[in-house]
This record gives sequence, C-alpha cells and structure tokens, in this order.
Amino acid sequence: MSRIDRASRGIAASPEIVYRALVDRESVEAWLPPDGMSGRIQRWDPRPGGGFRMVLTYLDPVEAPGKSSDATDVVDVEFAELVPPERVVQRAVFEAQDPSYAGTMTMTWQITATGEGTEVTVTATDVPPGIDQAAHETGIASSLANLASYVEATDRPTAG
Repeated sequence: MSRIDRASRGIAASPEIVYRALVDRESVEAWLPPDGMSGRIQRWDPRPGGGFRMVLTYLDPVEAPGKSSDATDVVDVEFAELVPPERVVQRAVFEAQDPSYAGTMTMTWQITATGEGTEVTVTATDVPPGIDQAAHETGIASSLANLASYVEATDRPTAG
C-alpha cells in the first residue's frame, strides 16, 4: 500500500489567483520552499508533460540533511495535469543516492472555491519511504502557508 501525505489550507484569494501562483515560475520559486529552505528553479516548462527542476537548499543543513547533498534536495517535477483553475498534478522525482528516496511521488494540488476564498488541498501519493511523514506534512503545510501569504498579498479586488 502506498503512503499518502496530505495537508490543506483556506486562502483568502480567488481560485484563479491561486492557480496562477501554482504555474508561474517566479511565484513557485517564492512560495514553494518550506520554512528553513530557499529554492531556485533551474528549468521551467509550464504545460502538461513539461515541468521544472528545483534546487531546495537547507538554511541549516546540520539540523536537516538533504537528500541530494548535505545541504540540498534536488527535485525534477513533471506537470502531469493542469486544469485551470481547479487542479495541478505533479510527478516529483528526487535526485538522491539513497534508494529510500527513489520513486515518483505524485502531488495533487486541488483548488476549491469557498465562500471566503479558496481551499487548497495537497495530496502526496507514493511518497518514498525515506521521507519522514510528519516532517513532510509539516513541509507541505509550510508551503501552503507561504502560498497563502504570497497570493493574499497580491490578490487585490478591483473596483467594479
């Protein structure tokens, strides 16, 4: 049975704004790295079958050693499905020598309109066993908090 990690968050922004932040290079680079990390995108192709490569660097690698090197996690992500403004499905593969991080993890970002804005639920399936579940779910929740801060700061209603 494959492991599933999940987190969700309400965001005070429209589904369209949230979706755009999930498929825009500068946006993803700004909000995706969880607390304690910085990120840099090396390749970007935002279409189904395209994807991106991101280098995540731990700010304190002693406390959280990386999968790809002592201080980094390198991940290649394919956009498996893009359904504006409802869903983004990604297939992620970590660059790692340790076989416990091998395999393709699927991340589904489900975007649902609510009366207050948008509910975003992230479901990770086929999570490699080397990834600690509690730490992973905390990391997803941190990225969602960053996403909320990012889009709520930029989502301004227009006069009409």
